[in-house]
Amino acid sequence: MKILSSSIVIFLTLILSAASQAKPSICPIDLDPAFKDGEELNYWIHYGLIKGGVASITLKVDKFGGMDVFHAVAKGQTTGFAYTLFKVVDIYESYFDINSNLPLKSIRNITEGNYKYYDEVYFNHRDNLINSQLNGKHKVPENILDMVSAFFYIRRVDLSKYKGGEIIYVDTYFGDEIFPFYIIFKSREVIKTDLGKFQCLKFVPIVEPGRIFKENDDMTFWLSDDSNKIPVRIKFDMIVGSFKCDLVSYKNTKYEMTSRLTLK
Repeated sequence: MKILSSSIVIFLTLILSAASQAKPSICPIDLDPAFKDGEELNYWIHYGLIKGGVASITLKVDKFGGMDVFHAVAKGQTTGFAYTLFKVVDIYESYFDINSNLPLKSIRNITEGNYKYYDEVYFNHRDNLINSQLNGKHKVPENILDMVSAFFYIRRVDLSKYKGGEIIYVDTYFGDEIFPFYIIFKSREVIKTDLGKFQCLKFVPIVEPGRIFKENDDMTFWLSDDSNKIPVRIKFDMIVGSFKCDLVSYKNTKYEMTSRLTLK
């Protein structure tokens, strides 16, 4: 069940340390975001044929420092028999700027068995500093993102002209470390889910082999090939087996889900 816990964390963040390579330019983002106040995405986490967990990502407009910001909450937990064997409830929050998508505050609140962890991190982008309640102040690269804001940042990249081989790059801060994140666009393809068939954009992040993965391309995710660009499926080929996270419901997407080709 500890491996399931790890998969939930990976799913919620979509971030792992990257293989060493030349640093590409950070992708510019669309000022008109692909999401809106009230969006809600829900997922089942499968281990083989077993449904062992659920995850959700919600978004609303909130206040921070007297201004309107996006407040995103990503939550994952074990369910059923898996919850009985090993309780996992992981919650990640991000308050980020509506225009730049840069985070102002992030919260990590996790429970995994008897282990608990809580931290709040504040971002000073003018001076490229972060201030963690647990770990103090640290210098960070320009335009640093937290885990959750990185998820929304990717959705704001213009993917319409991508043909294959393009790289999305961001720097992220997590757990008192800086993680560069490289994602390679592979192709467009149709995938079948419990909700029906979706036209998707297929991406492969460069992940770090050894701890969980055998190879550096053992994680794949599919975004809806429409204006919303929401994750439809995320798959992990791990040392102990394959995990799959599938979209099971969505609410208040900004645009019509034109990528959904058939119903279930």
